[in-house]
Amino acid sequence: MSGRARAGSAKTRRRFLTTLASVTVTSALNGLAAPAFSRAAQRPVFTHGVQSGDVSADSGMVWARTDRPARMLIETATTDSFKEIIIASFVDALPETDFTAKALIEDLPPDQDIFYQLRFQDLFSTKAISEPMVGHFRTAPSDRRSISFVWSGDTAGQGWGIDESRGGMRTYATMQRSRPDFFVHCGDSIYADCTIPAQQKLPTGEIWRNIVTEAKSKVATTLAEYRGNYKYNLLDANLRAFNAEVPIFAQWDNHEVMEDWWPGEAFDRRGYNVKSALLLAARGCRAFHEFMPLRYTPSEPGRIYRKISYGPLLDLFLLDMRSYRGPNDARPESNYGPDAHLLGPVQLAWLKRELSRSTATWKVIASDTPLGTIAASAPYARAPLGRGIEIADLLGSMQRAGVRNTVWITADLHYTAAHYFDPNGGVFEDFEPFWEFVSGPIHAGTWTPCRLDRTFGPRVVFQSAASHGQGDNLAPCFGLQFFGHVSIDGRTGVLTVTLKDVDDRALWSTQIEP
Repeated sequence: MSGRARAGSAKTRRRFLTTLASVTVTSALNGLAAPAFSRAAQRPVFTHGVQSGDVSADSGMVWARTDRPARMLIETATTDSFKEIIIASFVDALPETDFTAKALIEDLPPDQDIFYQLRFQDLFSTKAISEPMVGHFRTAPSDRRSISFVWSGDTAGQGWGIDESRGGMRTYATMQRSRPDFFVHCGDSIYADCTIPAQQKLPTGEIWRNIVTEAKSKVATTLAEYRGNYKYNLLDANLRAFNAEVPIFAQWDNHEVMEDWWPGEAFDRRGYNVKSALLLAARGCRAFHEFMPLRYTPSEPGRIYRKISYGPLLDLFLLDMRSYRGPNDARPESNYGPDAHLLGPVQLAWLKRELSRSTATWKVIASDTPLGTIAASAPYARAPLGRGIEIADLLGSMQRAGVRNTVWITADLHYTAAHYFDPNGGVFEDFEPFWEFVSGPIHAGTWTPCRLDRTFGPRVVFQSAASHGQGDNLAPCFGLQFFGHVSIDGRTGVLTVTLKDVDDRALWSTQIEP
């Protein structure tokens, strides 16, 4: 089929869907006037706001949750007046998904503000339709316009939940003021293994007072408890407002399941009545996919790693360093095998292939684990060991394939830092120098700096963290909550990285020429 024919088909489909939407919505609104459904309590309600995610030049995911079996009616337009509906569709919210619903909206125009309006229609009483909720995202450009995004990680960890008297999760409000094109959440979007008590005492003698829920009163082991962790975070008004305006590109780390897990682990941890990490991971992964608006991969429904093209200036690679890794207690051998897996052979091959095929100016790799904490070199090792073998294979293949303009972003350390990886200072030398930028937590305890492994020659250029006098798990109210901001100039292609704190202060910045 020619490009012209495809375009004509898309326009025809849009006209059809617009007509269908007008009929459906008009009928629904007429139905709302019936006396039997005049009370708002009889209509479905939105329980946790709306979200969008994984936006490309012509598509994006939308998400919401309701309180009963209902059909989510979706309308999209290029203005918030919704005078001209360009796409209309629906998806059902059922008990099987805890009444969450998400859908991929396709055939959208590039580089365009998209407003989506959602309603829930009760499946048992079809005339009962919720009030609408509106969200917004902008599709990726097809030309070289300037773009920007923010990233961070680590939400509601170490018992620091939502204290409304202290403004709740304030970093989300700060990031929203940057008006980014999208947000990359680098993992630990929940802390399923951390309870949230009603109170925590601060070093000053003051009391941190959390909103509490039943799901956060124990570590998560059931699917309902994992779901409850996401519901807890969405109680925060800052997060809900952010989600309605800024699309999220989500990946996971360990706390979406439990601390430092690996797939084949059999364990006996305090507080856990389930002894299989794989079973817990299956439940945690399902909840993650239900509550995060990431795209669905039919060939591997639980898959999290993916590439998102965001115009000619940027390809974003979101990795999964948790689902395919080998044992944590494996000896750091020099031979590559299952014990040394981190990405795993399939994901590693995918990443090498997609990086070499990328024609975007910048290739940003979002990692859930900082590279300087992955390897396990012996003090006098002469070659990468253990999980470092995979990273060496990746970096070496990028050099041989001529892959340039790569930047790594991550979180996990619970402080912010800029690391420069230089082959001249490492055990492994067959790679091009590159930057890795760390930022977080969004809303969790702040840690003291950690020591980096020397395998790939990382040098700490900047860091802001809790001092050793303050110790680990410094409360969010002390201001050491962080996010990173990336902008790419459409004319020059220069990439600027700025590390910021919760009060939007620029702590450190650098410009990188393509």
